Amino acid sequence: METSTSWAQDVITCDLCDKPTQQFCNSCQVNLCETCVKKHRDQFKSLPHDIVPFLERIIQLVFPECRDHTGQRCELNCKKCNTPVCVKCIASGPHKGHDVEELTETHENKVRKIKSDTEELKAKIIPKYQNEDQKIGNAIIKTKSKIEDLGKKSKKLRKLWHQEVDNIFDKIESMSQSLGEENLNALQGYHHKIRNLISEINTIVKQNEKLSISNNLLKVNKYHSKINEYQDFPEHTDLHFPFLDSNIDEGKELSIEIGGYRVTLKEMSQPNLSTDVSRLTTGIGELMDKVRVIATIPTTRNYLDGIACVGEAEAWLFGESETITRIDIHGAVKDTVTSTCLLGPYDISVTRGRELIYSDLISKTVNIVRDRKSKTLITPPRGWTPWRLSCTRSGDVLVHVFKESGPQRKNKIIRYQGQNIKEEICNDGQGNLIFKDGGYSLYMSENNNGDVCVSDINADTVVVVDKTGRVRFRYDGTPARREKSFDPRGIVTDALSQIIVTDYNNNCLHILDQNGQFLSCVDDCGLEKPVGLSVDSEGRLWVGLCDKGEIKVIEYLQNK
Repeated sequence: METSTSWAQDVITCDLCDKPTQQFCNSCQVNLCETCVKKHRDQFKSLPHDIVPFLERIIQLVFPECRDHTGQRCELNCKKCNTPVCVKCIASGPHKGHDVEELTETHENKVRKIKSDTEELKAKIIPKYQNEDQKIGNAIIKTKSKIEDLGKKSKKLRKLWHQEVDNIFDKIESMSQSLGEENLNALQGYHHKIRNLISEINTIVKQNEKLSISNNLLKVNKYHSKINEYQDFPEHTDLHFPFLDSNIDEGKELSIEIGGYRVTLKEMSQPNLSTDVSRLTTGIGELMDKVRVIATIPTTRNYLDGIACVGEAEAWLFGESETITRIDIHGAVKDTVTSTCLLGPYDISVTRGRELIYSDLISKTVNIVRDRKSKTLITPPRGWTPWRLSCTRSGDVLVHVFKESGPQRKNKIIRYQGQNIKEEICNDGQGNLIFKDGGYSLYMSENNNGDVCVSDINADTVVVVDKTGRVRFRYDGTPARREKSFDPRGIVTDALSQIIVTDYNNNCLHILDQNGQFLSCVDDCGLEKPVGLSVDSEGRLWVGLCDKGEIKVIEYLQNK
């Protein structure tokens, strides 16, 4: 009984079909069933065939048929052309006079090289990369620790400064975080490259091990060594950590310095401080003369509602189902989360700690995904339903909530710190509503100076509110001189404190400065019905095209 089971597992099938092998062609080294013997002879009529019972087969090298001379097998290798040839090719054909050698000798030399390369990869190259992998891992741990120390020191120093200079400290924290993340992203990117190369090398080792015992002369002959490609590590950027220092002369002068940016507070020196902050803002980079689409990512969504970037090259997306998917810039699916929403999430965002959150219309909660499980993070006040979300750089969560009230919906934005309400944005302090009543959602993003920038679709307007709740300005799209009416949707702010908003009707993006001045339109990138908008850690825009289910990744800033 055991013998029968073993035979069934080891049965050898015909090379032309799936039937058990009964015959063997010694000439061509092919397994055949009774049915396929004639088919094999007919397929290669010009060649002789030594068909024998399978148990009487003779294993030998497979010599290819000559392409130029029918009925001839190639038993030589032309050294000049590096190709198999037959005797006629050398005697009177295109390889006449060329230096040749026996194919068996060529095969033996190739096999020796394959084995030599494989041993070197296993004994030297892979250990070298594994050692580098460990070093990078240690460097990442140290980098995270230094970033944390910078943050702690910045918070202690902040207590010594007056409330009037909060904007300066916001800029300092943003800069330290940006510089730290730049180092961390460089290390993680390099780490990713090294691990990919280790995987590539391991794959080559497996291929080489298989090829080194192959009797297929053509496959072995095509082998090209890749040892030289893996001798040296890929280049990576040196790390430069910002130095944070301060000088305190109580009652006279306060100064702080980080990464070449220095601010000093003295009596009557406020104008100079404003100039310094402006110089820092405009020194990060500038708008490119012509933006560039660096990726067009197809998704499986027929309707793409929103996206939220994670790091430099990945983003969560949702639309038309309860499933939320994380993809990379090449469109590969990296993770999938099934939300608790029966009708699908109403919006998503990513916290400063890179955790996914989403709003649930039915349960009227904002949920967070931890260990692949959804937990309630925020429950709005009774009667209010959460819709759009935006996580701030400071760790707060902005939530657009609405309430059915008569024929129209009431809308407002609540700022949450953890589960506690920190601020409500709904009126200007004089009884006037900031946001128009209506059934459309409010997209929002916090700027570097603490302004909350909002796309009020009900009013077809961008509204910007400062930290005190005062409306700083409204933008209605008129300066852009578009053909159709302004229809703002997704909105983000960037490292330059610029405001970028999608225009659904006009298939473009509007770019404003932090004071509401129109700068430019991005309208030549194939942005058909743009809705979702997010910015990655490299400063690139990810634009979600609603109906096409595509994402355009756009480079629009030129770093100085």
